[in-house]
Amino acid sequence: MTDHSAAKATLEAQLAELEARLANIERDLAEPADPDWEERAVQLEDDDSLDGQAVNARNTIASVRRALDRIADGTYGECVSCGKQVAPGRLEARPEAALCIDCASRD
Repeated sequence: MTDHSAAKATLEAQLAELEARLANIERDLAEPADPDWEERAVQLEDDDSLDGQAVNARNTIASVRRALDRIADGTYGECVSCGKQVAPGRLEARPEAALCIDCASRD
């Protein structure tokens, strides 16, 4: 069995950072609307951007958690589509990668 402790540590750190970022975004989004209509318009624009960032953070959190699950069940590094090994360089660049480069390029 391959030792994935470095990948696990990287993924856990990434997860903690993403969860903290998402909490900050959600806190910003929960702020009450400014009573001044001009400021409220700016705030709504900012909220649109924050909504997009929140969606991206949630998606990445889900990918990181799935990668941690694959480490736990011993399938980390195997393409979830075709079963081939994911290139080590790809995993180094994107530790949450679930697909080999061939399968990823098909999507």
